[in-house]
Amino acid sequence: MSSPGAARAPDPPEFDAWLRAAEQRYLADLTFAEVTRALRALSSCYVERRDRLADGSALEGAGKRAAFALFYAPMHAVVTYRVVTALEANLATGTRLVDFGCGTGAASGAWALAAGAAVGIEGFDRSSWAVREAVWTWRALGVRGRATRADVARVRLPRGPIACLAAYTVNELPPDAREAVRGGLLSAAREGHAVLVIEPLAGGVAPWWAMWVEDFGTIGARVDEWRLPGQLPDIVARFDRAAGLRHHELTARTIYVPRNGGRK
Repeated sequence: MSSPGAARAPDPPEFDAWLRAAEQRYLADLTFAEVTRALRALSSCYVERRDRLADGSALEGAGKRAAFALFYAPMHAVVTYRVVTALEANLATGTRLVDFGCGTGAASGAWALAAGAAVGIEGFDRSSWAVREAVWTWRALGVRGRATRADVARVRLPRGPIACLAAYTVNELPPDAREAVRGGLLSAAREGHAVLVIEPLAGGVAPWWAMWVEDFGTIGARVDEWRLPGQLPDIVARFDRAAGLRHHELTARTIYVPRNGGRK
C-alpha cells in the first residue's frame, strides 16, 4: 500500500464560483449560526449515529441539507480533485462518468474538472433532494451531467467508454447493496473501465475495506491512504472553525483501477 502523503493540487477556479453561488443560495433563508448548529448535529450522525445515514434521515431538514451542501460537499470535492490529480486519473473525451450515490454531485464534478476533457456525468442517488442538487452543482461547476433517483445497487452501466466513481457512498450502504455495488465495480474494472472508490480514512467506518482491497488487488488496483494539507475554501473554513471541527488535514483512502488496468 503506497502512501502519497501531502499530495497537493491547486483547487480549480470553478470551485470559487460554485461555492459563492451555494452560499447565496443556502444562506438566503438560514443564518450562519443556524447552519453551524445543523452542521454539529450532522457531524454527530457521521461519528456516533451512523444508522441514520442508511435511511437518509441524517439529511432531513433545511439546516442539515445546507450544512452538507456548504461543508461536506465542498470537502469531498477538494479531496477528490486533489486525489484524482495525484493519481493522474485522466478521462478521455466522450467518457461517461457514472457516479454511484452521487449525493450533491461534488465528487464527480471535481473529477470531471480534473479530467481536462469533455466528459458527461450520469449520477444515481436514492435521495430526490440530492438528485436535484447534483444537477445544480454540475451546472454551477460548468460540467455536463444528469442525475436519476435510483437504488445504486441496481444501476446498469451504459455502453461505451465509462468511468465508475463511488465516493463516500459505500460506507452508507446496507450489506446486500454494498455487495451488489462491489460486484458491479469489479465487473466494470475487468471490462477495462476505470474505477475509483473513495472512503473516509477512519477505520470503524468501513470494516469491509480489507476485503475490497483484496478483491480489487487481484486485478491490479492501486490502493492509497491520503493525508492532504487542510487548506479549505473560505466558506468551509468558516464553518469548520465555528463548529469546532478543526480539520487541520484532509484524509481519505482510495481504490483505483485505471482504464484497461483490470483487463486480463
